[in-house]
Amino acid sequence: METLKTIWDFFQSEILGMAWLNRLIGNLLNFFGLDTNGKTGGSVQFFIYDVIKIMVLLVILVFIISYIQSYFPPERTKKILGRFHGIGANIIAALLGTVTPFCSCSSIPLFIGFTNVGLPIGVTFSFLISSPMVDLGSLILLMSIFGWKVAVVYVLIGLVIAVTGGTLIEKLHLENQVEEYIYGEKQLDLPQEKLRFKDRIRYAFEGAFGTAKSVVVYVLIGVGIGAVIHNWIPADLIINVLGDNNPFGVIVAAIAGAPMYADIFSVIPIAEALLSKGALLGVVLSFMMGVTTLSLPSLIMLRKAVKPKLLGIFTAICVIGIIITGYFFNLIQSILI
Repeated sequence: METLKTIWDFFQSEILGMAWLNRLIGNLLNFFGLDTNGKTGGSVQFFIYDVIKIMVLLVILVFIISYIQSYFPPERTKKILGRFHGIGANIIAALLGTVTPFCSCSSIPLFIGFTNVGLPIGVTFSFLISSPMVDLGSLILLMSIFGWKVAVVYVLIGLVIAVTGGTLIEKLHLENQVEEYIYGEKQLDLPQEKLRFKDRIRYAFEGAFGTAKSVVVYVLIGVGIGAVIHNWIPADLIINVLGDNNPFGVIVAAIAGAPMYADIFSVIPIAEALLSKGALLGVVLSFMMGVTTLSLPSLIMLRKAVKPKLLGIFTAICVIGIIITGYFFNLIQSILI
């Protein structure tokens, strides 16, 4: 079991999270005289690392999906993917999100890829909500800090929000609120029987780099804002604001967390400090959900993929779900801790 955990941790951190890239960039910046422990150096390191990570993920994922798609004519693809409807598909997508340890920005390339290949919009949004909000690594961390009851309930509620949100978005039939380029209108101009390997590779390259070209400006803007927020907003300020037993603390926490940009692992130390300052459990967890699910940089990037109406509905679903979750945890805090 310990061996499996080590392998999973390595895959999660070094392969999916590209921690090696972050270290490499940090070492290079330090070599050229920029202190990455300072605010400016840390922001530069964060920006370079996150831009490269997100764009690499986007290109690789869309390339793979486009290559696979080249084997399936549009009608066949539509027939196969047409089976992925209903709450069962949303549950599967939400569960898939729990095993992909990405922050909110890194989840967007997967969302684009899934939507591009033709998965129903509600299913892709269930994934988009759950992926940054809950994952297996965060479950273990939460258990070590808050206890197993809080961790399990947190993950279950996160899955409920993801499934409910995705189902609601699908019921509203908002497919026309996704930007046209995401659906990958371009099709191969050769019959399937005449396609060669190089044709499929060319098609996959065109799909991957065409999508990357469409979103790169929004990635730069989003990560740039995230880098400033991540390194320049002091944690003490947040702790002072949320540390009192304010009856509106849950709402303040959800709003305060939204502009930030971090994964759940980065938020855990702030969560511990908030608890030590007397913040209610629901306030702490609302803050964590706000940071991981609704960061301002990810919303800027998502705006390039979806139209304002859908972006607003997605944001409203997440905010309402987070606030309800926070007050629920406040009510049952004495039972769980």
